[in-house]
Amino acid sequence: MNIDEFRDELETRLSIEKQYLTQEASSVDEQERLELLGKFNEKYKELIKRLANENGIDLNESYPSENSSDSEQLSYEQIILGKTMNVYDRLSDELYEEITNI
Repeated sequence: MNIDEFRDELETRLSIEKQYLTQEASSVDEQERLELLGKFNEKYKELIKRLANENGIDLNESYPSENSSDSEQLSYEQIILGKTMNVYDRLSDELYEEITNI
């Protein structure tokens, strides 16, 4: 699985988690709704680990660099976080809007 496929699968699963949290928000008070944002962040981290595990990716392993002379090797986890943070940001912004407008 390449990084783009990983990001797409993560986005799908994270969207589902966002829907569950939005539903949960309707049954809790205002303070607990804001705590759902932290829960969403944890889901993001868990999903990255789960997807990596499902696909045999060691998050701590160095990501193969296109330029072998790079002195700083990035891990798969760093690359994945860099490539998926925009998905997380967009979905967490949507979640915030949805839970504050209940």
